[in-house]
Amino acid sequence: MKFGLWDHVDINDRPFAQLLNERVKFVKAGEEAGFYSYHISEHHATPLNMVPVPGVYLGAIAQATSHIRMGPLGYLLPLYSPLRLIEEICILDNLSHGRLDVGVGRGVSPFELKFHDVDPKTSHGIFHECLEVVLKGLKNEKLNHSGKNYTYTEVPMELRPLQNPHPPIWYPTTSVEGATFGGKNGYHFVTLGGIEYAKPSIEAFKEALAKRGQPGEGANDDFFGGAAIGIMRHLVIAATDDEATKIAQPAYQAWEASLTKLWRVNNVPGPSIAEFIPPTLEEAIQRGSVIVGSAAKVRDKLAEDILAGGLNYMVTAFYFGNISHQHAINSMETFAEEIMPTLNDL
Repeated sequence: MKFGLWDHVDINDRPFAQLLNERVKFVKAGEEAGFYSYHISEHHATPLNMVPVPGVYLGAIAQATSHIRMGPLGYLLPLYSPLRLIEEICILDNLSHGRLDVGVGRGVSPFELKFHDVDPKTSHGIFHECLEVVLKGLKNEKLNHSGKNYTYTEVPMELRPLQNPHPPIWYPTTSVEGATFGGKNGYHFVTLGGIEYAKPSIEAFKEALAKRGQPGEGANDDFFGGAAIGIMRHLVIAATDDEATKIAQPAYQAWEASLTKLWRVNNVPGPSIAEFIPPTLEEAIQRGSVIVGSAAKVRDKLAEDILAGGLNYMVTAFYFGNISHQHAINSMETFAEEIMPTLNDL
């Protein structure tokens, strides 16, 4: 069982420069505490994500750390030139000395896609072709491709990834279709939601991975069974349940407001992923996507989820909304000291 860190790097009540400095310190503390990888999101023109250019931010993280893995979860492929992304991946993989995890996705927000002049109706095809081109470029000395959206002829791949043949590919999704795609390709997999909501995608991924019979290209051997099967949980830990709730309530409200801002401003319902994200802390706790309380309470609920889902990876989110830097650090360090050792052997 391994544990990662998840971070939207969403806006809070501190100046942006301070937010960035505190996040770097947080990741360094996470490395010291023994977390496996630090995963960030990519979103655009929304307070949900203040590092919409992941490579710049992760370059700073790479230089501030030495052994924790890191990466976007994931790059929104329809928004990239494949050649430009290949170059970024190669630089980050070498800058981090082979610690890069490359998550990929097509983007769940039609607003963000349209901001970049990408039609959401065509984004699915663009995603698949972009991924195909990126993998070609990472694996070959010259890039050749002729497709509907991209054409490359004999482009020299002077930059090479450090990991062979390329960094591990991660595919985050809440859908059965997406989970099946991830399993068929042997990618690492992470999903959202309470365990009952997440089970269909978890089972679809496992079934597709079993049919494949082996991990995908670039997958490392860090996970039992050949691929990460993970889920994300927001966690707030304190000495008592009441104290943890007092910390979590305003933090969750602030995070949820950032998450839904584009939907509210445009007066539309959220995308399909919205069903996995309850509007209130109380409902989020009830459905299991957020766990708040003492170390013992959090430990027992996580153990229940891990066993029920047959998981080998838990992605933990301690830093969100307007939670203070010290509270995020405290929750993470308590988790590492009092919870992680007990769950490691599940």
